[in-house]
Amino acid sequence: MAAIHKVTKKDEKYLFTIKKLRSRNFSRNLPFLILSDKLPEGQVYREFPDGHIELQQVFSVGSKFEYKVLRTLPASEADKVRIVYGLF
Repeated sequence: MAAIHKVTKKDEKYLFTIKKLRSRNFSRNLPFLILSDKLPEGQVYREFPDGHIELQQVFSVGSKFEYKVLRTLPASEADKVRIVYGLF
């Protein structure tokens, strides 16, 4: 039987903060980084103001971080990512 996740006040505050940061990034025409423990080490999602999401590999070069686009998610998969992380 699947466990049901009960949304707590702490979860709601966390999600509110995440949505606020995401909105701020988009208003500045910046992407929003979505970290996921469901992805392999070093991979992240990056959501862009135009709505597309890329799966990217992150690696360091000296003191800088670089990103390599692995693929752009189809719209239906991007929507699923937003649903899983409460961004819809």
